[in-house]
Amino acid sequence: MAQITASLVKELREKSGAGMMDCKKALEACEGDISAAMDWLREKGIAKAAKKADRIAAEGLTRIVVDGNTAAMFEVNSETDFVAKNQQFLDLLSEIGSILLATKPATLEAAMASSNGGETIETLLVNATATIGEKISFRRFEIFNKEDGQSFGAYMHMGGKISCVTVLSADNAEVAKDVAMHAAAMAPQFINRSYVPEEFISHERGIQVELAKNDPSLANKPEKVFTGIIEGRISKMLKEICLEDQPFFKNPDVTVGQYVKNANASILTCVRYAVGEGIEKRQDNFAEEVMSQVR
Repeated sequence: MAQITASLVKELREKSGAGMMDCKKALEACEGDISAAMDWLREKGIAKAAKKADRIAAEGLTRIVVDGNTAAMFEVNSETDFVAKNQQFLDLLSEIGSILLATKPATLEAAMASSNGGETIETLLVNATATIGEKISFRRFEIFNKEDGQSFGAYMHMGGKISCVTVLSADNAEVAKDVAMHAAAMAPQFINRSYVPEEFISHERGIQVELAKNDPSLANKPEKVFTGIIEGRISKMLKEICLEDQPFFKNPDVTVGQYVKNANASILTCVRYAVGEGIEKRQDNFAEEVMSQVR
């Protein structure tokens, strides 16, 4: 049997766009013959899947899985919302969740190479892309750890279009989930003001100064008053984007911070995912697409 070297695997990977393990399997099956290995990948639908790599996958679902003191939240994308409802896609999410909980990878690269005694996440994605017919990608993940006296709050909205995980300092699952639900709905950017980077505030201050300079009603205000107005606007903005300052969605008379404090707890962690956020989605013209099919 021909020796399957790393350079041979690299060459096939570059030609086919398939995953490393799939390329190795193909070369082993074809005794190191690159051309035959390419055909092997095509026959398995893997090379075809690799060609979809330049497509935009901005739909999909997020998922939260919890096991004792460990939780994982992750996002898997597809090209269309329809595929995200496919049972094979849902099964893929379950497999990925199990792998993340078992291996607790530190980076996305490590996660792609992780397995739970079976195929790696990378291989699962390639296979799913080949059989489902759309680009399926694993975008991001977060591993959470807590102590016995702490609690996870886990909430998934619309089947996973939005997910949020919180960690509370006290053992109070109900309050932790309430906070996760609130954050899922209100999309805070920071837990409280101590988490806001100074560069963020300086940037916002610069914007507010320019806005104020162009406001005729503030033209003749004394500098002290002008500065006070700027700082007041920044303070208002921080209240809107900091979780603990937001009015609690179940009782707007108290802030989230007050609600948690009343439960003798504090918010240690809060992470929110929304499917496709930050991805530039492809804008399709459906009429033009239909016409192109009949020309």
